[in-house]
Amino acid sequence: MSNKVFIIAELSANHGGKIETAIETIRAAKRTGADAIKLQTYTADTITLDSDKDDFIIKGGTIWDNKRLYNLYLEAYLPWEWHEELFRIAKEEGLLCFSSPFDKTAVDFLEQLDTPIYKIASFEITDIPLIKYVSEKGKPMIISTGIAEYDDIKLAVDTIREVGNNDITLLKCTSSYPAPIDEANLVMMKRFAKDFGVKVGLSDHTLGITVPVVAVAMGATVIEKHFILDRAIGGPDASFSLNEKEFTEMVSAVRQAEKAIGIESYELTEKQKAGKAFSRSLYVAEDIKAGEIITEKNVRSVRPGFGLHPKYLNSILGQKANSNLKKGDAFSLEMIDE
Repeated sequence: MSNKVFIIAELSANHGGKIETAIETIRAAKRTGADAIKLQTYTADTITLDSDKDDFIIKGGTIWDNKRLYNLYLEAYLPWEWHEELFRIAKEEGLLCFSSPFDKTAVDFLEQLDTPIYKIASFEITDIPLIKYVSEKGKPMIISTGIAEYDDIKLAVDTIREVGNNDITLLKCTSSYPAPIDEANLVMMKRFAKDFGVKVGLSDHTLGITVPVVAVAMGATVIEKHFILDRAIGGPDASFSLNEKEFTEMVSAVRQAEKAIGIESYELTEKQKAGKAFSRSLYVAEDIKAGEIITEKNVRSVRPGFGLHPKYLNSILGQKANSNLKKGDAFSLEMIDE
């Protein structure tokens, strides 16, 4: 990852069960200007249990309420036999391809594909054995924090560092789908950086592109957003995913925000230096004869900026001109007797 904001298009379940759709989504992600495509590597059996018990029925006001967890993940599942081809297509397109593993077998599988990065999903931040196993691979770690309290984050970060892996990015994330914009709470990115000494970013589930752009202005180094070719494809994540036009607009806005932030420096650009011509300086405001006294009437601070700096005005008042001066002459110290 370079110094520019790393923009991730999250494929998630937005493949509609067709590898052709997944491939075209990767190619579309490249067209948007994204830097990476992210997958999710699990099966329904590696992420939950095939159970009808109440604990395994989704509730709580989500867009998936009353579904069995097992059935949700059956629907969202990205077949593992697609991964190698999707990694290949992404590389062909010039995109990084990586994934969120949900158990050790997924990690082992992704290692065979030489994944360059690992992402820990929000709901897995408490799975410390999984985090330890992933971090031991020595790859950069990106972790969403959607359901995490301070102790959860600290334990996860400490676990990663204990194995000597220090490339950690914490993503502010609101685990609502879609997430209300007033719950984005982006100020926590600065708190993450302060409390844990890590890079920070955003995994965004709000509608639109406002929150990612604001996040960049607040120091985000990573932006992750769900991406879909067309919401008409449907699926568990379609309603809060951006289509190609929207994602392209987001990437453009993020890049513009990057440019606007700039760097901390008092050095002026060439355009800014040229603009100094319009600043104030001291000019002869009316004809002055040799020996005549300099006053606020015959020498004034005006635009443009080619004359003497205005800070000298008080020191030259009362001095005598040493030659005849014409209105419009740029004033200089050489024009008065010392």
